[in-house]
Amino acid sequence: MGFKIFKNTVLLCLLVLISCANSTHSKTIKVSDTSNTEKPIVVGANRLDLYLPDLQGKRVAVVANQSSVIFKDETETSFTHLVDSLLDLKIDVKKVFAPEHGFRGKGDAGELIANSTDVKTGLPIISLHGTHRKPRQEDLSDVDIVVFDIQDVGVRFYTYLSTMHYVMEACAEAGIPVIILDRPNPNGHYIDGPVLKPEHKSFVGLHPVPLVYGMTIGEYAKMINGEHWLADSLVCDLKVIPLENYTHETPYSLPIKPSPNLPNDQAINLYPSLDIFRGTVINVGRGTDMQMQVYGAPFFPKSEFSFTPRSNEGATHPRFENQLCYGVDLRNEPRLSAFNLKYLIDAYAKTPKDVSFFGPTFTAHAGNTELQEQIEAGISEDSIRASWQKDIDAFKEIRKKYLLYD
Repeated sequence: MGFKIFKNTVLLCLLVLISCANSTHSKTIKVSDTSNTEKPIVVGANRLDLYLPDLQGKRVAVVANQSSVIFKDETETSFTHLVDSLLDLKIDVKKVFAPEHGFRGKGDAGELIANSTDVKTGLPIISLHGTHRKPRQEDLSDVDIVVFDIQDVGVRFYTYLSTMHYVMEACAEAGIPVIILDRPNPNGHYIDGPVLKPEHKSFVGLHPVPLVYGMTIGEYAKMINGEHWLADSLVCDLKVIPLENYTHETPYSLPIKPSPNLPNDQAINLYPSLDIFRGTVINVGRGTDMQMQVYGAPFFPKSEFSFTPRSNEGATHPRFENQLCYGVDLRNEPRLSAFNLKYLIDAYAKTPKDVSFFGPTFTAHAGNTELQEQIEAGISEDSIRASWQKDIDAFKEIRKKYLLYD
């Protein structure tokens, strides 16, 4: 059974151990066919009975950030951090691996994060967004098993996917099993955008998938394994702890912001369509409290809506810092079920010809060179979309093999 209420007591630990048989690391647990979307979603971290026995007597590393929590009740307003909970349950946690933005999720986008020690637990924190992005073999020398629990938002250039890839790869090389604690994808209700071409892979996109791929992070891990995307076609010893009461159509409001510039549901929904601007000259609300909900620049035509980016958490020096920007307010935009190209086309049209709109990183985020060429050539939105469709259809056939949920 999956616990919805976490009680930090020895009794719970004993009940879990007594009631659960040991399971192997090489299997993926199947989701029951009796999922009911009217019931509260139960995240993988809360299903202690499905993974706690695997950790007993083992030296454990956890890949985690501020989103890695066990909820105390169905409202998801009260929680304990996964690392704290495992330590309280006498699990031998040796270290924490931290992704982009760091263990506490405070770092700027792209900021290099140094290794450190967690003040509360005294555990070493090994940064996977600093001097190296893949665990070194010496980092794993005192580890028997790795638990990965990070909230994803379902977008190819969200770097937690690349962190998971490199963790799986390092563990496959070392013969160490990995447990993925699955979490809902708030953008899991659609698949859209250009599919990344292999020659353009980078840390902001390692795999030939659409910009928005419609899978949970657990399903995605299965796909990495099944499609042999790890180096030398390695296969990671993988176990996914699935969600309860979830489908890809289930709306999900994240109780904890997954990174500094995704403060609310609207920002998360708009993120695929706005963070593509990362490789352009446009500001998308970084340096304001409207991150990923507006876009603009000082050189846009004057309008009723404006904003001034200033240094804040997650954007120490935002683009056009302390400059008045005119732009477009999307805070009341209806929920998107597609990658919205109109914003990019509109911003390009509003940028003076003597200003370089596209920067050198745009191709990495788009996953191809064609999108920039199409925008610059004035190709219609419908024609651009049509150019993706064959690749999207091919991806959907691959995706089917790894789905855990309807």
